[in-house]
Parts: sequence; C-alpha cells; structure tokens
Amino acid sequence: MPRPARDASARAAAGRGGAGRYTRTSAAPGRAIADSPGPRAADLVADAVRSGILSGELAPGTPLREEELSATHGVSRHTARTALTRLAGERLVTAEPYRGVRVSLLDDDALIALQQLRCALETEALRIVRDRGIHPPDVDAALDALADAEASGDWPATLDAHARVHLALVDAAGSPRIAEEYRRLDSEMHLLLTHVRPAYAPGTLTAEHRAYVRAALDEPERAVRAHLDHSTWAIIEGRRTR
Repeated sequence: MPRPARDASARAAAGRGGAGRYTRTSAAPGRAIADSPGPRAADLVADAVRSGILSGELAPGTPLREEELSATHGVSRHTARTALTRLAGERLVTAEPYRGVRVSLLDDDALIALQQLRCALETEALRIVRDRGIHPPDVDAALDALADAEASGDWPATLDAHARVHLALVDAAGSPRIAEEYRRLDSEMHLLLTHVRPAYAPGTLTAEHRAYVRAALDEPERAVRAHLDHSTWAIIEGRRTR
C-alpha cells in the first residue's frame, strides 16, 4: 500500500477551501503569483491546487475552471491552463471533452493498472538495491515515522509517512528516472487513499511494512508483487465498505 508523499507542510500551505474553490497564497491578493515570472506562476498555482487535491479539500470530480483559478490567484488564463496541464501530467486531474477539467477519480480498474506499474518500478529499484548490497539510508527513519503517525491516528500523516517508506526504497537505487516516474504514481495513490481508508488495526500498517522491507531487500521480485497485491485488494475492500 502506498503515497505518495507530499509532506504535511505543503498541504497546509494551501489553506482551507471548499469544493470548487481555490486557495490564494498568503501574500496580498492578486500579487504574489501574478508578479512571478510565467513558468514560476504556473508552478505556484499548480502547487496550490495540488495541495487542495491531496488534502481532500478538493474532492474527486470537483470541476477546476481556468477562469476561477485565474481570478483566485491573480494570473492569466494561460497560466491557469498551464498549471492544469501539469496536474494532468501527474494524473491528479482529468480533462474531458465538453466537461472540462475535474479532480481525478480512480476506479478499481485504474487502481489495478496503477499498482501494476508501481510494482514494475519498485521491483526494479529494489533489484538494483539488492544487487549492489545497499541498505536504504532513509528507510529506518521512515518506518519510525510511520509508527508514530499510525499511533497518533492521524491518517494524512500516516499517508505521508507510508509514502516515505516506499520512496526511501526506490530512491536508494540511485536511478533518477525510476524515482521521477514513481513519484508521479505516488501522487495518484495518495489522492485515492485520501478518500479511501482501508481497515487496519492500530500498528498493523507499521508491522506490515517492517516485514515488507526485510522481504523486499532480500527477494524483491516476489515481495513487491505480494505486498502491492495485498494493498490493492485492501483498498478495493475499503472502498466498498465506506
């Protein structure tokens, strides 16, 4: 089971907003983003909308309109369109003919396809790690953070820490391309898990991931597939029992 890992501070930067609304940065209205160079302005708008999506403030299916983004953030519609294009590249939003752009909603088939691709990337990363005899330098701290978050009952923090565990394993391979592609998938998974919480008894997620790390470092081809298959069906079952 995954996420991507957007840290809590990034989500907090987006502030609070309702469905169909977008949060301005803390500077003077219409200035902080509008005064930035074009590409940087698009980055800031994308960051704000991404934070709203991954925090759950913008629910799946919420329409994202260029004119509203433009007015809220004090940018041109071209800049707003560029920001939405970037989010579409992360599959956090979906553009549909005659319906415009909406926050993405992963159905079961999309989830299975996503997990299959995660499996391929994570397996290859861990094969490299195993063959080079590397112990991922950040994984132990990530597991401890997962234990703390799970004990606190804070689901958003648990998602962030969970993502840190998987990213620590992938990053240890030292492959920028694998890490880049994996992070794209992590954002999608984080979006799904923001709205679907599988049933885990307290401490179960941490124990499962400690065992997973040990197995994956020894036999990634088997361990990664088994772990992601298990999490896939836990998510599907969690969705059905909501």
